[in-house]
Amino acid sequence: MSKLRVHNLAVSLDGFGTGEGQSLEAPFGHAGGRLMEWFFPTRTFVSMSGHEGEAIGAGTIGIDDDFASRWGDGIGAEIMGRNKFGPQRGPWEDHEWEGWWGPEPPFHSPVVVLTHHERPDLALGETTFFFRSLPPAEALAFASELAGGQDVRLGGGPTVVREFLEADLVDHLHIVVVPILLGRGERIWDGLEALEERFDVDVTASPSGVVHYVLERKAR
Repeated sequence: MSKLRVHNLAVSLDGFGTGEGQSLEAPFGHAGGRLMEWFFPTRTFVSMSGHEGEAIGAGTIGIDDDFASRWGDGIGAEIMGRNKFGPQRGPWEDHEWEGWWGPEPPFHSPVVVLTHHERPDLALGETTFFFRSLPPAEALAFASELAGGQDVRLGGGPTVVREFLEADLVDHLHIVVVPILLGRGERIWDGLEALEERFDVDVTASPSGVVHYVLERKAR
């Protein structure tokens, strides 16, 4: 049976997974790149972004890359919120704009984009985006079918992850706690009191200053 997995979700010490004021120029709002500074130097990110072998080098290895690299193993599809696809709100005004990810997105699999506004499905390279208005359980069922027996990655953002946690659908949750305070933005933990009781929790501190929390769903 497919598992639903979250990988590399960075949150601030006060629980924000993105800052306030997201836009095309500022995907993480006022947080800027601070939530992902642990990730950008890793070999995984360098490879994903197509820079491997260029002047910046092949990227760093170590604790952060070890966790980051697990995002793709055994994954057959992804679910993401609309804001992870792009910054537009409300009805789609521009179908020509094809998201943050460029002509060859890094997913190389079907991606279910949750949105309340219809838009034609979009194929870019090896990635096809399916735009659907579905509640969490139905979205997971659809993505699991697309995944062909492999696991499904829940890509975020924080609001979408919180909704799937509220629905008790997440099997694997990798949270990266970054030692910054944002004060405002999108929080992940609201309404999830005693969440830890559902999971076995493993904690690893990194020399970069972040702490990796891995929560694995206990047997139901």
